[in-house]
Amino acid sequence: MLGQNGSAWLSRLHMQLARELLGQGWSQMNIASMLGTTQSTISRQYQKQISGLPGSADELTVDGWAKEIAGGLLSVGQNEELLQQRFIVEFQFTGNQVLRFDKTLTGLDLEADQNEHALIRRLEWAIGRLDSRLVMPVLPNVGMNIAACLNAANSLEDVAAVPGKITAVDGELRTHGKPQFGSSKHLAEMLLEARKSDASKTAIINIRPPGDYEGTDIDSVQEACNQLSWELADADRSGLEESNAQIDVILDIGDFGWEPSLYILGASPLDVVDRCHTLIKTLGVLA
Repeated sequence: MLGQNGSAWLSRLHMQLARELLGQGWSQMNIASMLGTTQSTISRQYQKQISGLPGSADELTVDGWAKEIAGGLLSVGQNEELLQQRFIVEFQFTGNQVLRFDKTLTGLDLEADQNEHALIRRLEWAIGRLDSRLVMPVLPNVGMNIAACLNAANSLEDVAAVPGKITAVDGELRTHGKPQFGSSKHLAEMLLEARKSDASKTAIINIRPPGDYEGTDIDSVQEACNQLSWELADADRSGLEESNAQIDVILDIGDFGWEPSLYILGASPLDVVDRCHTLIKTLGVLA
């Protein structure tokens, strides 16, 4: 594909690949050198929303390709010298190491069952991108989860999540099963309620809000949202309070026997993980 579609395709590939490598500890400078761009471009791309493509099948192909390329680059290492780069994408390194990738883009939309399968794969990729160093300090006592749905979702069975939560095992984040539809009643209900006010959000993740035994630090959450220009909504044991605006973050301050929760919403599973990391970092600066 050339022209406008090709530009969007390459933009998404670069953005997803940069985020994969950043999530694995690569420096922005080394990523820029590997991709033939600048450090400032990588920094800007990390803050931008992922570029959309005309066909959902193409989005899935490019996202998978980015993950595949990132896996190869991780095996080579960020300190190797790049000798040559060309499309069809080929990375040639010292030591006679070559990585080559060739994918076909169709512009077709996926069928309903393929869409559901693609959503499960996106959830798996998103879970793999979670930065345990950031997430572990805010892991809820009841466990973290991430849920996502398709645009046509209208019931709990239309929302996919991790069965049994995401928990800590020996200092690492672990899941206890592959994401499935109908796996998280509470998180699914929160996502569906939020979509009544903001249909652009199709994914949600929960973390523990800042605070101590005296209560939730509501001011820090509000200040973080203000700095990020995000909209904050409130919730309680009965669910989300009515809202007529876009919703980026939901705060439930908890109650007796009810753990406080902070919910982050995003346009996709990958987006919601990136936004989760951004909010945690912002809260950390304010602490």
